[in-house]
Amino acid sequence: MTIQIRPAAIDDTDTILRFVRDLAVYENAEQEVLSTPAHVHKTMFSEGATAHGLICEQDGHAIGFAVYFFNYSTWQGRNGLYLEDLYVDPAYRGSGAGKAILRHLARIAVEKDCGRFEWSVLDWNTPSIQFYDSLGAKPQSEWIRYRMTGQALLDLAQA
Repeated sequence: MTIQIRPAAIDDTDTILRFVRDLAVYENAEQEVLSTPAHVHKTMFSEGATAHGLICEQDGHAIGFAVYFFNYSTWQGRNGLYLEDLYVDPAYRGSGAGKAILRHLARIAVEKDCGRFEWSVLDWNTPSIQFYDSLGAKPQSEWIRYRMTGQALLDLAQA
């Protein structure tokens, strides 16, 4: 069985949203998914879109996806690649699909002269942590990630 990674296209919108929901279910956060086809079209496929997607296929069947974007490090003076989502259908885990996606993203990062390739993982997600460790990725425990959403975001913007 052949694993192929290709750039996501607008025709993949339903597949992307299915994988987003499946990932949210896995992360016990299904109620937090607000994304619609219109959101995906605007943020991934419109002119000036800054998010990018990959579809992982095995024998022509979509089995996983990744969404990434480029950030910037002032200390390095270079872009970085940030992996927002990585998901492989449970039936295909262990097939090499996740590693193939990460390898593809690493190649993009190197081709784009990125100084970093980063992502986040939930602290309870032991299988993923073990997988990332096995690839040589290192957790960054010295930084605390902050997030602002909803009313707090609106309040700050309007202050």
